[in-house]
Amino acid sequence: MKVIDADSAPRKENPHGVDARLLSKSPYVEALEIRLGPGERLHRHVTPVDVLFWVSLGRGVVEIGEEEREVAAGSLVESPRGVPHAWRNDSDAEFRVLVVKTPAP
Repeated sequence: MKVIDADSAPRKENPHGVDARLLSKSPYVEALEIRLGPGERLHRHVTPVDVLFWVSLGRGVVEIGEEEREVAAGSLVESPRGVPHAWRNDSDAEFRVLVVKTPAP
């Protein structure tokens, strides 16, 4: 059994300059955690694979295509490949999202 502590996971460099922790990667799936502090955002971008987002802590705003919605811990958001998406934390507390990409980019 492999158990990964997200707090100890290596940070993954990204063009958004946010705290992204690589949790797992294989040819089939990549999982990472995005941590956004108050006022931080993951800028609008496109991924070449399907993405599932699981909000694990706090509240934030997600944009998928032309839709925008506030989501909270316990929410699962689907983002199809090729559709622009973005995240932002408008709250005054930490916001965390588990990102699962399949297949791994």
